[in-house]
Amino acid sequence: MTDAIDPEELRRYFEERIPYNKHLGIKVEAIGPRRCVLRLPFRPEFIGDTMRPAIHGGITSALADAAGGMVCYLALRTTKDRLSTIDLRVDYLRPGRPEDLLCEARIVRVGNRLGVARMQLFSGALPPEDLAEDARLAQAIATALAVYNVIRRGE
Repeated sequence: MTDAIDPEELRRYFEERIPYNKHLGIKVEAIGPRRCVLRLPFRPEFIGDTMRPAIHGGITSALADAAGGMVCYLALRTTKDRLSTIDLRVDYLRPGRPEDLLCEARIVRVGNRLGVARMQLFSGALPPEDLAEDARLAQAIATALAVYNVIRRGE
């Protein structure tokens, strides 16, 4: 990567060069200055509750953390800057169905030392963007809030 953060280059790096993301099969669906959407294609080994069946909570939290980190990384000044997760809170609202999992992440704030992102996770598909927030939440399987340590190396 060059010093400036290029969203398409970040997409390729995120999907192909981060071993955990590649192992899980995480794909970047949308990427913008303050928002990103990640998709995790369903695999049977992601089931944590075989009776329902439902996606394992660890899979849900891993996707939330990846999306929050990516959206905060987009706000950094240079590719030399780094992030590390300080805190991740996930509220599980309903079981994740055995289908693709999507996570929409938005920046709350990125400063010199901390980045904060808010995420919503959905089974199957994202609700329309123009849907009211409470209606979107009614479809979410989980919400998350993450705090990241910002390590400035590019200055």
